[in-house]
Amino acid sequence: MSKIERGERELRKVDLLVEIAGYLKVTVGDLLGQPVLLEDEDPEAQDIPAVRDALMSPRRLSRVLFARRGDTAVVPRHVAVFAEQTWSDFQSGRIGLVVKALPGLIESAQALEELDEPASRWAVSARIHHLAASTLSKIGESDLAWLAAERAMHAADRSADPLVLASAARAGTHALLAAGRYEEAIELGSSAAEWLRQDMIADDPSAISLLGMLHLRVGVAAARHDDRSTANDHLRLAEELADILDGDGNYWQTAFGPTNVRLHQVSIALDLGDVAYVVDHADDVDTTAVPVERGACHRIDMAKALSLVAEDERALAFLLEAEGQAPQLVRHSATVRQTVKALQRRAPSTGQASSPLMALAERCRAVG
Repeated sequence: MSKIERGERELRKVDLLVEIAGYLKVTVGDLLGQPVLLEDEDPEAQDIPAVRDALMSPRRLSRVLFARRGDTAVVPRHVAVFAEQTWSDFQSGRIGLVVKALPGLIESAQALEELDEPASRWAVSARIHHLAASTLSKIGESDLAWLAAERAMHAADRSADPLVLASAARAGTHALLAAGRYEEAIELGSSAAEWLRQDMIADDPSAISLLGMLHLRVGVAAARHDDRSTANDHLRLAEELADILDGDGNYWQTAFGPTNVRLHQVSIALDLGDVAYVVDHADDVDTTAVPVERGACHRIDMAKALSLVAEDERALAFLLEAEGQAPQLVRHSATVRQTVKALQRRAPSTGQASSPLMALAERCRAVG
């Protein structure tokens, strides 16, 4: 434990990180030192406290006490369009823009739920809260991510749409993974996948994509729980579903297809501690067919693996490439900060102040 605290030992497997967090009685996010505020290029941008205020508004506690007046009605179609635009920002790695939009979207989702119609209002609310859960998970706000995921599941239940519910369950796995609750993520993802498989329309690409992503999320959870057999089983199921699709797609913002399965094969191998495999396949996957966010995350994984075998120049190159694609995502990533700190420990002291590594460290708050 003391070696980890002093930075003399690197954490190669996520399950050890969870064990340490449990021993210290803190969350994984607390242990990694996740940022509380999210910076954006816009100085007027709202940050995480604004998202927290929207999620924890007392208006959510009672429709009777906080009945809305008629002049505050929202238009479901307009909210749905804005939500999809913000999903596009998320997949483009523009996390700051997403955080800026989330407070208003969450408040609009609540207003939609208070309407008597249309029935689609529940689906829109579920999608908004799914986006919130995914974003908050990405930046380490696991408690808020769980709250958003619970809201997504509640709205999805009311929507009576199996695809909406499957998508919301995916959000739930994101939140559970962020909190280090891997067994629960396996349970939720597996239950949702089994339920969707029985209820889905054959050859529906949306259903296939959602089912495939659920299997991938279970695979990730199993790998982080150090369950290699279960991880491989769900990877195989996802691969079979990807083969049914005609190439890579992005139904329901899943980015599901053969490329995403290959990306998960690499990231799951990293979670299982198969660093040599990841390094050997670092340049094998072409990410041009998937959204920017997925490609950037893959490069972050590659950098971490290369750092673990002290291939520091290649690791830094991957990080800078990822930053070029999605700067906000990279600069607020706990994995990036850990990797940069490992690179700094091995970097020569001369000339470090003006080096590209030090500049990156300052941008992602890995110094000071």
